Amino acid sequence: MHPNNTRPPGPIVIDIENITKHYVMGQETVHALRGVTLQIHRNEYLAIMGPSGSGKSTLMNMLGCLDTPSAGRYEFNGKDVSAMDDDELAAIRNREIGFVFQTFNLLPRSTSLRNVELPLIYAGIAPATREEMAAQVLREVGLGDRMHHKPNELSGGQRQRVAIARALVNDPSIILADEPTGNLDSKTGEEIMQLLENLYQRGNTIILVTHEADIATHSRRTVFLRDGLIESDRVTEGVDTQSLAFSN
Repeated sequence: MHPNNTRPPGPIVIDIENITKHYVMGQETVHALRGVTLQIHRNEYLAIMGPSGSGKSTLMNMLGCLDTPSAGRYEFNGKDVSAMDDDELAAIRNREIGFVFQTFNLLPRSTSLRNVELPLIYAGIAPATREEMAAQVLREVGLGDRMHHKPNELSGGQRQRVAIARALVNDPSIILADEPTGNLDSKTGEEIMQLLENLYQRGNTIILVTHEADIATHSRRTVFLRDGLIESDRVTEGVDTQSLAFSN
């Protein structure tokens, strides 16, 4: 599925210990995570898998500092996330982590260039500089000739490339991709996975959230969740996709 060119992992960038998350819904308490301990190193390519209701989306939100745990410890680059204020958390989301979503999350009335510029606006980058940075990263993902097209003028694969460019424009160390091929046909999905592979080879940390076994095998390590707990955590290079199959 991918070449034998795994990069050696770097220092620990994400360290979570006994993370729990529960939600109160009416009279019922939903335990989304029941005590998850996980370390992710810089330069890793990790897939998080699990059936619907396994807790993988909740874990993704924790890793991306989009939500806070009910209990447990989370350190990002050695710093306690629970001790961070809103500005510090926003800075991590803006500068350290690039988000790629299944639904692209592009502004429909804005061009590719303006969509990619958005994180730079939040970061306070000057207009001329941010336009140059956005144009450069669009060229890197193969959309140099689509900069002034709006999302409805692009194919699904092109829209996902815009979303990846937006995730990359602040040069984050981590790419957090949630079902990045979920709305794409298989050929286009493979092209997007090749783009993520290239980013991994360039030195990015890739965290891929998926329920598709064939997509997960692009990673070098797979963490499998079930019922809010880690069921398995293993190296995936060369793994038979059938061994990861399950009903969603």
